[in-house]
Amino acid sequence: MTSISAPLQKGMLALFSFAFISSFGWINSAAAQAYPSRPVRLIVPQSPGGSTDLVARAVAQRMTATLGQNVIVDNRPGAGSLNGTELVAKAAPDGHTILIVAASFTINPAIRKKLPFDPVRDFTPVSQLVTLPHILVVHPSVPATSVKEFIALAKSKPGVLNYGISGIATSTHMAGELFMHMTGIQMVSIPYKGGAPGMTALLGGQIQLYFATISTAIPHIRGGRLRALAVTTAKRSVAAPEFPTVAEAGVPGYEHASWVGMLAPAQLPPKVLSTLNGECAKAIQSQDIKALLLRDGLEAVGNAPRDFERIIKNEIAKWIKVARVANIQAQ
Repeated sequence: MTSISAPLQKGMLALFSFAFISSFGWINSAAAQAYPSRPVRLIVPQSPGGSTDLVARAVAQRMTATLGQNVIVDNRPGAGSLNGTELVAKAAPDGHTILIVAASFTINPAIRKKLPFDPVRDFTPVSQLVTLPHILVVHPSVPATSVKEFIALAKSKPGVLNYGISGIATSTHMAGELFMHMTGIQMVSIPYKGGAPGMTALLGGQIQLYFATISTAIPHIRGGRLRALAVTTAKRSVAAPEFPTVAEAGVPGYEHASWVGMLAPAQLPPKVLSTLNGECAKAIQSQDIKALLLRDGLEAVGNAPRDFERIIKNEIAKWIKVARVANIQAQ
């Protein structure tokens, strides 16, 4: 039997090694494209029970059914939502650790000197899931039945009227600062420890104005205990379409809303991003989830990654400007 020469043996070994490595690489590549390959964690950087948590759980339930893997909500509160957010910023960009985040994400750069992450560089926007309009409400004792009348009243009494906020540099505070900045009026902000105490103060007449959530304010408006002037979003609210927007009512360009969205770590593979975005849209636009969320004033969105990215960048720039004008010092 003729033996194989040494050069030929080396050549065949090299060819075999190349074929094996190529095959192994192809297998790895195919495995990498199989998403999700294990349970997906939705990190919520707040405690259970709020709007962000509600949205996360509704989306997780629907995505579990369609992705073929468990989608688990993991609440990681602490440090004003920074702990859970940082966890996702440092996670592997494979789509198995995702962030469900509130609009305070875009306020933080304006009020914090140092963040443990970059809100633009360290994340991949997936989709804005819902928007939560606020509604400008006043106590019935306030002699104003429209936004224009309220502005005129405030200008006649600079620094006399006050409005409640659910904490310094919160969404309600920034809504009021933006309103004052765009109208030229002066009001005094009165901080409370959360939205409920602020609403109680408004109902009791201790404050004159509040930027309340739709779901909280509507029962009091329809019961005659509060007067609604306008909603803060660019479009009228689905939950309360009878009220004009602030922009329609006399402050062109005014727009403010809370929202909940999905972010992934930076460098998320395009195929994984496409899958996540599509699943988000299907979940949030399903009729049962839309109806469930609307009961709390949450309006389904489910937009494209580039649209959500634009919202994030625009809001970061807007709140930095508002904080500077309002002399809100970064902590």
